[in-house]
Amino acid sequence: MPYAIDPPDELANAVQQIALTSSDADYIDQLVPVLRDVRRSDRANRLVQSLDALAARREAEIEKMCNSNHQEFVSSVNALLRVREGTVELTSDILNLNQSIQASTEKLAEQKKALVESRGVRQNIDEANRALESCLEVLRLANQVHDLLAKKKHYAALRALDELQNVHLREVARYKIADIIEKSVPATQKMIGDAVMADLNTWLYRIREASQYLGEVAFYHTDMRRTRLKERMDKDSNMTKFRLNSAIDLVADEADEFDILNNEETETQVDFSPLFECIHIHETLGQIDRFRHEYAATRKSQKDLVIPDSVRLLDEDEADLSSLLESIAGFAIVEKATMRKMHNFRAPADVDELWQSMCQRTITLITKALPAVNDDEKLLKIKSRIALFIQTMDSWGYNVASLNALLLKIFDKYAQLLKQRFSEDFQEIVSTDDYMPMPINSIDEYDKVVNVSWYTPEKSREELEFPCVLPFSQMYPLCCIDIRNFLNQIYLFSDEHFQRSAIIDDTLRDSLDELLSEKVCQSLVDRLSSQYPGQIVQILTNLGHFEIACSELQSLLYEARSNKSGGSAEIELHATEKFKEGKKMAEKRIFELVNSKIDDLIEIAEYDWTASTPLTVPSNYIQELTQYLSVNMDSVLLGLPTEIKELVYFDALSHAATMILALPLDLNVKSISAAAVKTLSNDVQHLSQFVESLGNPILDENLDELRQTVMLMGSENAEEEFFDVAQRNRKFGKVDNMNGAVLLEKVQQGAAVPVQSPTRTADRFANIGSRFGLNR
Repeated sequence: MPYAIDPPDELANAVQQIALTSSDADYIDQLVPVLRDVRRSDRANRLVQSLDALAARREAEIEKMCNSNHQEFVSSVNALLRVREGTVELTSDILNLNQSIQASTEKLAEQKKALVESRGVRQNIDEANRALESCLEVLRLANQVHDLLAKKKHYAALRALDELQNVHLREVARYKIADIIEKSVPATQKMIGDAVMADLNTWLYRIREASQYLGEVAFYHTDMRRTRLKERMDKDSNMTKFRLNSAIDLVADEADEFDILNNEETETQVDFSPLFECIHIHETLGQIDRFRHEYAATRKSQKDLVIPDSVRLLDEDEADLSSLLESIAGFAIVEKATMRKMHNFRAPADVDELWQSMCQRTITLITKALPAVNDDEKLLKIKSRIALFIQTMDSWGYNVASLNALLLKIFDKYAQLLKQRFSEDFQEIVSTDDYMPMPINSIDEYDKVVNVSWYTPEKSREELEFPCVLPFSQMYPLCCIDIRNFLNQIYLFSDEHFQRSAIIDDTLRDSLDELLSEKVCQSLVDRLSSQYPGQIVQILTNLGHFEIACSELQSLLYEARSNKSGGSAEIELHATEKFKEGKKMAEKRIFELVNSKIDDLIEIAEYDWTASTPLTVPSNYIQELTQYLSVNMDSVLLGLPTEIKELVYFDALSHAATMILALPLDLNVKSISAAAVKTLSNDVQHLSQFVESLGNPILDENLDELRQTVMLMGSENAEEEFFDVAQRNRKFGKVDNMNGAVLLEKVQQGAAVPVQSPTRTADRFANIGSRFGLNR
């Protein structure tokens, strides 16, 4: 039969399943799920309709079955009625159950809705809690950055900020606080940079303040190295070839390690941690180039603060100069240490530029203050401090060429002051000398004089008897002392700290030449104008010893140069030639004085050329002449060397003979009597006897012309003997032809009889003159 309801749906299927159940339990089990979903009335109605449709189908089936089998049908109808009745009851129960389930379902839905709502709130609360915790962690880290900054832990603060930015802020990126903190990161980074720069500036200030002490420690270390090098030189002569900071010295000094920057003994400790931290932080911030430029500018400005506007060189112990050099040394050492500890941070060109700038400024200050220094000892101390500074900085690899040039300027000043001082000393010694042979009263005094003088005694030390006299005057050993002092003081500048030995040698040579030539030799030569032969003789003796001293000095300077530089060029002092020339001038002056005295004595000769009776005793002038020559040679000229003394004798006798011979040749003498000739002959004989007593045949030869001329004047056959060439050469070979002819004429004029006419006399002289080719 046709269906009375709509086509089956899911409820119909459910009802079909319920109908097919084999037991009540299964029926209930199939019904419960359907009733659980029946919440609305339409679905309940549809369920009822489905059940009704099922019942109708079942009735149709039963009716069909009943048509074929009535009894069975009746039974089935009865059964069906019972089923229907049960179905109605069941339907009622289902409806009741449905209402009950619907009521409980609504309640459950409300509870579930409340539960869902509470779970949403709880989830929101949890999410809010987690977000709050994340934000609090971010805030904690942000505060931690500032706490670390307050504790001066700059790198830790930067690491915390980096962690905050790259990790924690990403976790809270959706919250506004992340944006706020993200925007504050650059400011915080700047705060870290400023804080670390502030600490670095404090460190730089402390370093600048400690630079002087650091330089003082460096100077102390260099001085100790000098001492060790000197000890090695004393033990091994081969070490004298090597200077401080040479490779050999550095190797030999390796055992004595000394860390200037960190040393417990000197209590120095330069901690570069602030700089390391600052560099690391700026590298992390990507600002290392900017920091490098800022650091360079800061050090440049600090360099200007290290060097003052002026320096005093006249203060006691060179405190001002030492402070300046120590400060520069400490500053430069920190720069070099920074460059060595942090590669590629400080450029070598920048460090060298700073160093050269400080050197030039220092050189300018010292050069400006140098003219005020007029004490050579003070200059020596200044040089010593600068040399120590040079050696210290050379050991750190700095270029010290400009400072070596400064030492040359100081040396020039030093040499000028020494030359001025010793020039004054020499002038005083020369002007206050007594120009007498130096008396010696004891062997100790003798040893002192010989040790300081370049003098080789004629007698051995054991043969001397005191008191005695030395040939030179007191000025000679005093000048020798000054010369030695001058040498020593010049060489005081030349030590292992000043590598310009050739310049010192040249300066020493030139200075000695000037002092000896101008201040000693010239002063002695100027005194040759004296009228005292004894003083001239002493000057000549002193000049001779100074000449010897110059030769010794040349050898001494040559040895000193060879020992220092290995040079082989000979050293020549021009003063040696000056002293030789001075000796010649002194000898000439002695000759002049002796001859002048001889001229004075001979000028007082009073010959009566027309006398009729000869004098039986020598004339007064000839006696005084021989006495002068004897006394002068034995006393005044005693100090002359033998060869000089013989030359003086020779020249004096030659001059005396010439002057005596000039007396009868005087134009005012017209005639000479035989008595006058005899008187002249007696005087010449007296002079000859004096010369013979000297025991020198050479001196006696000086009188040959005078003796032969006087013999010619007194000869009876003078005319025949003189005009006969053979006899003249044999007896009168030394007589001048003209002088002989003139004197023979005067003698004949004096011997002529009164009746003799002037005409005949003139004719006779003319004949004599014509025989010798003379014109009257």
